[in-house]
Amino acid sequence: MSKTTPRAFTLIELLVVIAIIAILAAILFPVFAQAREQARAAACTSNTRQIGMATMMYVQDYDETMPIFYAYNTKTPTGERAWAGDPPHKGIEVLVMPYVKNQQIFRCPNDNGGAGLNDPDYGCPSVATYHACYGSSYRFNRGSFSTIAQESSQNNFLYDTNRLIRQSMFALPAETRIMRDEMLPWFGVFDKYGYLPTWYTRWHVRGGGIVYADGHSKFAVSNGDFDKQVVCVDGGRSDDADPNASTDGNAYGTNYGICD
Repeated sequence: MSKTTPRAFTLIELLVVIAIIAILAAILFPVFAQAREQARAAACTSNTRQIGMATMMYVQDYDETMPIFYAYNTKTPTGERAWAGDPPHKGIEVLVMPYVKNQQIFRCPNDNGGAGLNDPDYGCPSVATYHACYGSSYRFNRGSFSTIAQESSQNNFLYDTNRLIRQSMFALPAETRIMRDEMLPWFGVFDKYGYLPTWYTRWHVRGGGIVYADGHSKFAVSNGDFDKQVVCVDGGRSDDADPNASTDGNAYGTNYGICD
């Protein structure tokens, strides 16, 4: 009986197989990446929806008054460290926490941090996300929340003005943005948002979560939509010119600069 020798693949056959695998990978990898991004966008929208509901429950319990405004605080007025999770930390997310009971809701799945975290004064050097530093991946608009003199603060600086914001004061609650994702894609394209050239880090590919004054939320996907959103309680839209910009210290020149 004769012995049959197994036939091996030729070099050309191997190259053809490798080429086919490479083509399939080139087709499928972007699809997988897009699916992951869509899943993260859905998770972000779910987070913002729950935050919106929690804020409305807070308002109902506090005589229709919006929570006290805080943003980007990492120190107490006396200089004690107050990063997210530290006992002295203050933030809007802390005030509405009893209504969600899950701090992870304030973390955007795409929170990749940003250059501001490295600042030794109002950042958290060595921390990788806004959520881990400031307690939230989302920016609560200062024009939509109550400010209390010597209590409200941003970047560790205390406000010296009092202004209570009540739900009845919103001229267009269903259109008024009260909270947004910290990093939106168009912030890396247009300098009018104040994130360029050094503060922007890309989080989302398509857009970001938005919460409105009536508690509903949606995922915004364009700067045109973002600019048309109402951002001030009196109905002023984000990209409309601020008529008092020269006297109120608004370097942006738009309502975005005074109410976002």
